Amino acid sequence: MNVKLPEPRPGSASVPQLRVGFVLAHQFTLSALSLFTDTLRLAADEGDRSRPIHCSWAVMSARSEPMRSSCGISVSRTSPFVDPRMFDYVVAVGGLLHGGQQMDTAGVDYLRSAAAAGVPLIGVCTGSFILSRAGLMKGRRTCVSWYHFADFEAEFPDQTPDADRLFITDRDRITCAGGSGVADLAAHLIATHVSAAAAQKSLHVLQLQNARAGTDPQPHANVVPADDERVRRAVLVMEQHVAEPLPIEAIANKLRLSTRQLERLFNDTLAISPAMAYRQLRLRYARRLLETTRKSVTQIAVEAGFCDGAHFARQFRGYFGVAPRDARAHARPLGARPAVDAPALTL
Repeated sequence: MNVKLPEPRPGSASVPQLRVGFVLAHQFTLSALSLFTDTLRLAADEGDRSRPIHCSWAVMSARSEPMRSSCGISVSRTSPFVDPRMFDYVVAVGGLLHGGQQMDTAGVDYLRSAAAAGVPLIGVCTGSFILSRAGLMKGRRTCVSWYHFADFEAEFPDQTPDADRLFITDRDRITCAGGSGVADLAAHLIATHVSAAAAQKSLHVLQLQNARAGTDPQPHANVVPADDERVRRAVLVMEQHVAEPLPIEAIANKLRLSTRQLERLFNDTLAISPAMAYRQLRLRYARRLLETTRKSVTQIAVEAGFCDGAHFARQFRGYFGVAPRDARAHARPLGARPAVDAPALTL
């Protein structure tokens, strides 16, 4: 990289306690960047004045042209690449996984230089793919979204992805599945480097619940422990269409299989039909909503893809042995981790 690297800032009281540099993928996920930076911004100053006193951040690129996000909104860099030792963390913000080259050579080289300098690296959203493709995750646990679990497994067969956590810290690497978990990760860093009160303030201003731990499960993370990749991918498609369930034929078509082939794969691998697996998945999702939200039973029935409340109630009782309202009545208070005493999902 033909970038002049300034000397690291001398330690002084004026230096923010938490300094974060961002490197963006082509067609990066805007929500991942904005959630991370806004959580930092709200913790950086008193009130809502946004001065980078306790935290500072920079969006870097080798090029001065604005960078386009996956939703079409462009973001300008705030800095060229500078000495990575200026930061406490360097974050790779991922984006579209199958939209061509994820990150240019200058960005990948910068991440490698940060790793060589001993600066901890963070991958958010599909940033875990960027770090892995750069050879920076060898021998480390990697957190990925349930949505991209099969993609990661297929591309990196020598690594073991974890799609059941919000984020994972493994020595000098942190990987985060993305979504709202990015705010939880940012709050975790703020609590570590600034204060727990500053982290709590950020989340409350953003109108989020108290910070979740990295070990908390990802919503919808029903990754299938099946040997057949086609079955895992089929269930991931089901996960992506809970409110409006797809016909089994449509799922088979997405996988370039016949309906009969898909039926045989599910029966051979999981000993149940695709339709049964789909229904169990939606019922488990409904129970999670019952135990962790104040939505009405009717609302939850619709969100879980059931045509009416009565049909949902019958299916729920048949699977869990209790009525939906009784399951909610016996759940822990909202905000606590639900204690599901239902039979284990056949998946």
